[in-house]
Formats: sequence, C-alpha cells, structure tokens
Amino acid sequence: MAAMLDRLLPIARAAGALIAEVYAGDVEVRSKADASPVTEADERAEAFIVPALQAVWPQVPVVAEEAVAGGRVPVVGERFWLVDPLDGTKEFIQRNGEFTVNIALVDNGHPVLGVVLAPALGRLFAGAVGVGAFVEDEAGRRPIACRAVPEEGLVVVASRSHGDAAALDAFLAGRKVAALKSAGSSLKLCLVAAGEADLYPRFGRTMEWDIAAGHAVLAAAGGRVVDLDGQPLRYGKPGFENPAFLAWGLGG
Repeated sequence: MAAMLDRLLPIARAAGALIAEVYAGDVEVRSKADASPVTEADERAEAFIVPALQAVWPQVPVVAEEAVAGGRVPVVGERFWLVDPLDGTKEFIQRNGEFTVNIALVDNGHPVLGVVLAPALGRLFAGAVGVGAFVEDEAGRRPIACRAVPEEGLVVVASRSHGDAAALDAFLAGRKVAALKSAGSSLKLCLVAAGEADLYPRFGRTMEWDIAAGHAVLAAAGGRVVDLDGQPLRYGKPGFENPAFLAWGLGG
C-alpha cells in the first residue's frame, strides 16, 4: 500500500498542474445533464488521471466522474479506483482555492488508499489504511492523525456550497460545539483527519467519487465515516450515490 501511494502522488500532482493552468486563465463554465457545472479543468485532469492509473495498474477498473456523466461506467469488482478530477467545481469557479483532485482505491467496499490535492492551497493529503496518513505543504511532509475532542467542544466543519442549515442545526442540538467552520470539497474530511476539526456531518447529496479519497485519508488517520444509523459507509453502490453520513475523528 505504501508503494502504491508513492506511485499515486505524482499522478495527482500532474493533474493539479493541469488544473492550475486553466485556473490561471479565463474559466468557461458549462452545465452537465444534471445541471452541475463542469469546466475544461475537470475534463483535462480526468483525461490525464484515468490513463495514468490504467498504465500502472491495468487490472484495476477506474470509475471517474466525467466518464460516468457521459455514460461510460466500467464493470467493477472488489477493487476499483474512484476519481473526482476536480471536486469543488463551484469553489474553482468562485476562485476561493478550496477545490481538490481526488483519487481513491476501493477494496471490498472500503476506501483503503487516497490522495486529496488542493493545488491552489499548496496542500496534499494522503493516506492508506494500515500505513497512516500525512500532509505535504510548504513545510514538507508530516504525519497527521485525528484528535480527541477538546474540552471546549467539537469543531464542526460543514459544506461551503451545499449546506443544509436546518438539518445541521437539528443534528447539533444538545451537543457541545466550540466552533463551526465552512470549507469546500473533500477538504472537510481532510481537516478532520488532520485534527483541525472533529466532525463533518453531510445531509445533502454526494457521490462516491466526491468523498472516497478523503474517506481513505480519514480512515488512515484513525477516523471513520458512517451513515445516520452508525453503519460504515460502503462503496460500489448502484448509481454510486451516498446516503447522508457523519465523518468523525476520535469523538464518534
């Protein structure tokens, strides 16, 4: 797993460089069939990532967001890749930097390895179950792990662009909350993994490729993602759509 992770990092960084080229210019936004936005950056990154993964691991199918949107859905078995070439397209369009490249390996329904790169922020989160998790930024590489909930209460991170304020307020009622932060894309899962937050509740719609890489990093850092019944979130579901979920550090 550690060797796979090392080979995955350059693929994610190269995709991030392609996205940065588009980000530096004028961004043309189009709408997909489901009315969600897509840009040249999404398409260029996916066009690089998918063949790069297939070249190194030809036996592992790749499920990628834009390919699925175009009706190209591979048959998957116990092991497959989930790719979101640009998670947080709205953040990309708004130019707030909170968008990511997400690549995850799913094994028997669980994300076991993942890389989340935020090219505009200069942060890369990565991890593999049984190996551990780390972040790379301007200070270099260092390990990360979930933290125990501080005495002052939970730091909760919520979606910047897809929040459900009423559902969030109802869920947090009666809980000791020290702070509520907003963040875009799969960075929310990574903030919990890094001990910068304790909980990410998500009540709106997500797809498996949106969160698998962040889920893998969180799991490698000691956290977990469960549905509202407390059952571990699984991958490879029909349609690749997720139920509502809770991403916990050590407090869940």
